[in-house]
Amino acid sequence: MPASAASSIRVVDSELSLNHRVAVLLERVDYRLAQTEEDREAIFRLRYRAYLREGAIAPNAAEVFSDAYDATGNAWLFGVHIDGELVAALRLHITTPGCRELPALAVFPDLLQPVVDGGQVVVDPTRFVADQTASRRFPCLCYVTTRLAWLACEYFNGDLLLATVRHEHQAFYRRVFGHRTLCEPRHYPSLTKPICMMALDYGAGKDRVLQRHPFFRSTHFERRMLFAPHAVAGLRPAA
Repeated sequence: MPASAASSIRVVDSELSLNHRVAVLLERVDYRLAQTEEDREAIFRLRYRAYLREGAIAPNAAEVFSDAYDATGNAWLFGVHIDGELVAALRLHITTPGCRELPALAVFPDLLQPVVDGGQVVVDPTRFVADQTASRRFPCLCYVTTRLAWLACEYFNGDLLLATVRHEHQAFYRRVFGHRTLCEPRHYPSLTKPICMMALDYGAGKDRVLQRHPFFRSTHFERRMLFAPHAVAGLRPAA
């Protein structure tokens, strides 16, 4: 067998294995929107431990990490639970005609302001953190967590899916979703390490991503249970 053919078979086998492993893990996953102060503080403490471990923030006596964007009207704070235990978290911001606040907009206004002013629906996932022990136990946790942003794009008919990440994390978003890097790293308030902005045209990339990674598929019921009860004014689900 030619070497190129053998290499292609290995890639296909690897993707099949990944898809199976993520699908199996999803059966144990519960996405929970933080609705109480207790829920939010648990996420803020998880954030603190994750960012402190990476050297992205300085220590503080409260051992929590949050910012003003956690309280905006278009913010969703999700905890990812496996077998009932909080193991990861992700924050989502979705633009609406009446609420255009995005964490990325403060750092990348030259790139984002024309998009927001044009009325496009932008999904900005930030504060992706995971418990260190859980990350080792569940190597697919990164796929399970970023799936939340994909579900938001599907539910709200998103135009642009962002990823504001450090340089070393760009490869993941480029490989899994097809994100493009739009600029050089810039300083992000409250973090010690610079970040880049990456973006995906959701409509153009959707079919390709779902064909390669079917675990990003979801039912309307799943999406509605996550977003419908707490959708802010101006946000409407896709038809």
